[in-house]
Amino acid sequence: MRKVILGLAVSLDGYIEGPNGEYDWCFTDQDYGMSDFLKRIDAIFMGRKSFELVQSMGGENPWKGMTTYVFSNTLKSPSPGKDTLLVSGDFITETRKLIAQPGKDIWLFGGAQLTTLFIKERLVDELWLSVHPILLGSGKRLFQHLDSRVTLHMEESKTYDSGLVSLRYRVTH
Repeated sequence: MRKVILGLAVSLDGYIEGPNGEYDWCFTDQDYGMSDFLKRIDAIFMGRKSFELVQSMGGENPWKGMTTYVFSNTLKSPSPGKDTLLVSGDFITETRKLIAQPGKDIWLFGGAQLTTLFIKERLVDELWLSVHPILLGSGKRLFQHLDSRVTLHMEESKTYDSGLVSLRYRVTH
């Protein structure tokens, strides 16, 4: 069975966006393990808002050759591009079907609502967090309204000269 890996940037105080939706605080000066991570996956899950943000940055799917699944009950058509598919209706049932299909692991790219739903439903197997050395003070929190504890097991950590710390945890269902 394929793993779902939440992989994203987060500030030290737990925000994935600044108070105005900005992400200009994210480091882009080096690879930070992204090339190796992309070798592990062949599909991406993202919510509508994350999808619209990615599209606003350049139009087409920046991860050529990987299928992007956009979770939305409001979009009618998610894309330009054959690699982007819309998931609507019962997200949980549809996700379980996708996870059961053959293939590599799946990157849960965002957003916060989809991440929270997947965590609550125990659909996330691993967290790969790039913790940036910045305190945003406000914005959008990574985890919102979790109603129970989620136990994690540290798999790997790596510190970069920039101060970014890469943390990889296995979710212990």
